[in-house]
Amino acid sequence: MRERIDGALFAKMIVHASAAINSQKQQINELNVFPVPDGDTGTNMGLTISTAATELRKKPAATVGEAANINASALLRGARGNSGVILSLLFRGFAKAVKDKESMDGRDLAIALDFGVAAAYKAVMKPAEGTILTVSRLAAAQAAAAARENPAIESVLEAAIQEGHVALADTVNQNPVLKKAGVVDAGGKGFLVILQGMLDELRGFPMPEDADTPVQEKADFASLTDEEITFTFDTVFIVRKTVNRPLEAFRTYLNSIGDSLVIGEDDEAFKVHVHTDIPGAALTEAQKYGTLELAKIENMRTQYEDMAAGKKPQSTDDLDMEESACDPAPSAPAAPEKKYGVVAVCAGEGLAGVFRDLGADGIISGGQTMNPSTDDIMREIDKTPAEVVFVLPNNGNIIMAAQQCIPLAQNKKVVVLPTKTVPQGISALLVMDPEASEEDNVAAMTEAIGHVATSEITYAARDSDFDGFAIKQGDYLALAEHQLFGTDRDLSALLDRLARADVQQSAEFITIFYGEDVDEASAQKALEIFQTACPNAEINLLSGGQPVYYYLISAE
Repeated sequence: MRERIDGALFAKMIVHASAAINSQKQQINELNVFPVPDGDTGTNMGLTISTAATELRKKPAATVGEAANINASALLRGARGNSGVILSLLFRGFAKAVKDKESMDGRDLAIALDFGVAAAYKAVMKPAEGTILTVSRLAAAQAAAAARENPAIESVLEAAIQEGHVALADTVNQNPVLKKAGVVDAGGKGFLVILQGMLDELRGFPMPEDADTPVQEKADFASLTDEEITFTFDTVFIVRKTVNRPLEAFRTYLNSIGDSLVIGEDDEAFKVHVHTDIPGAALTEAQKYGTLELAKIENMRTQYEDMAAGKKPQSTDDLDMEESACDPAPSAPAAPEKKYGVVAVCAGEGLAGVFRDLGADGIISGGQTMNPSTDDIMREIDKTPAEVVFVLPNNGNIIMAAQQCIPLAQNKKVVVLPTKTVPQGISALLVMDPEASEEDNVAAMTEAIGHVATSEITYAARDSDFDGFAIKQGDYLALAEHQLFGTDRDLSALLDRLARADVQQSAEFITIFYGEDVDEASAQKALEIFQTACPNAEINLLSGGQPVYYYLISAE
């Protein structure tokens, strides 16, 4: 049984944990109990810890303290969503506990887990039971008890995981929403998957296939004969996403024109490797999903012929080298040129245009199912030439990631306004006064947030029973302040019911933003429904271009 670990082994444990959660992220995503398609806990936690795994692969650490610090720093900058931020906090406290340690045994691990729990609870304004916080707290408590009996790190970590599973099973009884849906907490599940991955590395178990495994870029020509080359061109390319569209149809298409297909994907881009005879067709189809950034096409038949003749095969430059060359070195934060700047998060070119027109300096593409990391937000803050930068997260799952930027900012102050919807962000920005004091602006913007009501129309991703509603996959859903207002198979009927709700009936101004899946004619019908139902309100219709939500409706 392993008694202690050093920095190198701790790094391997994190890498293994990253592979573990990425291999199970979809199962974790599916633990979300609300039928809106925002199942992203597994994705967020996987992307968050993947940043740490990448850094630990790059930077060998001689001590546990060094490895834990690299891990915590990368997690902080890579944190996505509330679950990712809480995960980064757990490991930030962990790192503080072992910062001076060359190696670590079970007693050190127990103390580090306890420090992590304390850091997470301290940062969460209203900690709730039946969450990752509960699971981590009880797991840490059991680790301390186990360390008193046997200080071997393997034994302590195993005890923590066992108690964590007991705590996880009980989350269904602690949270009313979980109880109604009959599922355990997704964040708690993800945390235990990470701990189990760390323990599996200690025990020498093979690493699961990581969903983010790098794409193979070159065929093994030495093992081929010309007859074995079914398709001629080894094709690799990267596409920067501009639409929020699943890649299943694209994957099916590529399989129909080639083989050896591998697609690696994150929130912002995807990378494709495929063997095909028509690489141009593959690249053309890819542009339906985003902007083509880099591509490499190599003729495997001529390469084989060169190798068979003892020649060095002709090849394009290595794609990773091209990526590095095209990726500019990080620039220094922009020097302040004005008192206030604004960074806003939204998804959809129409919504981005609204924020730009109102004076936002930086726009981050993100929102429901697409949570930007702390590092993504920090880059926009750094580029904003202002003394004070107001950040509008415009989604409850992004607020914590944005708040992590406050201590990271250099030569400027960051103020995060707790906007949970895009209409709240727009209302806050409308009242910002370049001549007012910071305190007055914060007060005015916070007050404006409270005056706007947000409704949304989306769809159910799967069958569910929620708050007495029997929801079927494909139902239209109306949400009021993120609470389920009603469902219907008829979109027009649901829009009419929403328009006649009290909040719309009492509003003076209503703005309807229609999404990327709504054509202009359908949007005009929605406008007519609201004009008929709300004759006393001034109503505007704008193309928001947002994914997921057919309509975002602001009422003031």
